[in-house]
Amino acid sequence: MTAPRLADFCKAYDVRGLVPDQLNDEVAAAIGAAFAAVVAVPEGASAVVIGHDMRPSSPSLADAFARGVTSQGLDVVLVGLCSTDGLYYASGALDLPGAMFTASHNPAQYNGIKLCRQGARPVSRETGLTEITELAQGWLDDPSSRSTADRQGSIDRRDLLGDYAAFLRGLVDLSGNRRLKVVVDAGNGMGGHTVPAVLGTAAGLPELPIDVVPLFFELDGTFPNHEANPLEPENLRDLQRAVVEHHADAGVAFDGDADRCFVVDERGEPVSPSAVTALVASREIAKAGRGARIVHNLISSRAVPEIITECGGEPVRTRVGHSFIKAEMASHQAVFGGEHSAHYYFKDFWFADTGMLAAMHVLAALGEQELPLSELASSYSRYVASGEINSRVGDAAAATERVRAWAVDEGVVEDRLDGLTLTHEDEPMWWLNVRGSNTEPLLRLNVEAVDRATMERVRDSALQQIREETRA
Repeated sequence: MTAPRLADFCKAYDVRGLVPDQLNDEVAAAIGAAFAAVVAVPEGASAVVIGHDMRPSSPSLADAFARGVTSQGLDVVLVGLCSTDGLYYASGALDLPGAMFTASHNPAQYNGIKLCRQGARPVSRETGLTEITELAQGWLDDPSSRSTADRQGSIDRRDLLGDYAAFLRGLVDLSGNRRLKVVVDAGNGMGGHTVPAVLGTAAGLPELPIDVVPLFFELDGTFPNHEANPLEPENLRDLQRAVVEHHADAGVAFDGDADRCFVVDERGEPVSPSAVTALVASREIAKAGRGARIVHNLISSRAVPEIITECGGEPVRTRVGHSFIKAEMASHQAVFGGEHSAHYYFKDFWFADTGMLAAMHVLAALGEQELPLSELASSYSRYVASGEINSRVGDAAAATERVRAWAVDEGVVEDRLDGLTLTHEDEPMWWLNVRGSNTEPLLRLNVEAVDRATMERVRDSALQQIREETRA
């Protein structure tokens, strides 16, 4: 039987493929052995920590990966069920390289692996994933070529959920807040495992002044209720209804592996990730002091760098993509970073992303004062955004040039840090960004303006230029 081609499903930042045609126990074992050989052994690690989500295939794949690691003479710490940020906690707290088995919000027939170095440092195509997959592919094609160590490593099973929950509570103290009612939609993903431990008493921690109304906390990798991707508006409908029905103060939705969170206010209206970024940034600057650096990607709201500066912080602008924001976080020693995709990164969390910690900051900010969340969030929302709009194009470069040519007459400043950003500084202020997808023939458009009428005019004009070829 021909071995699967790892290059077909090893992405820029992780492994994500169909089970068992692409990702199966044999493949997982080979990748585990290669990860040990390429990353763990050269770093001098004594062990690798491994966790997994609730997908039916995850426990077996994690065990197979562990066998691959131990074949190279390293020990394994299996932490079992955990969120992706729970795995990052384990990697950081134990100072071990790690592997998380999850496909986030992908359908049940998929699974994947997120890898990190000691201290939760990311592994991407540029930082080891290419070498890992090439070595694993060679061993799959010719099993006799695979080397093994004289000593087989051992496997230690540990439950770190309580330690993870206690660590997060140590970063954000919710104990003195006014009492809040919060609806949490776990989407049948790992939030159903972590929320009761962090915000409740399931891990043996003291009760907080938070009444959690659970939605879809049952761990089920088939996602029977809705896709566990809160960035898609239809996946927020259940949460929005429940917040209003329960007269809750806020709602929080997590994705499948609970490393992203999305917030809705007491009216059931979404709070933009940019507003969450600005809110958390203001709290982190207050804690760290003036001059603290905050990273944001270039399609975050213009309000984000404005608020960071007003709070005495230093905004650092970066390209879209978590490898870029993590690199900027580390190089600038930034205390916090936020993305439009609802990923939030913390220096206090080994520069890794954690949706739970971001949600705790929002609840702390809400509970420390008396305003409803809608009013609190409005102070961090200054402009009107289009959201990301994707258009299928045959020639992305030509479509981008048409947008640029149209905008020249508007009097704009050009920036090519990531795709093309055009900014109109005069009244009325607006900016747009067009970026091509790395994997599909898509052009992504984001527009923001000082008012809705301007945003809609710029959005529609840009889309007319982008989609001109489809009307020809």
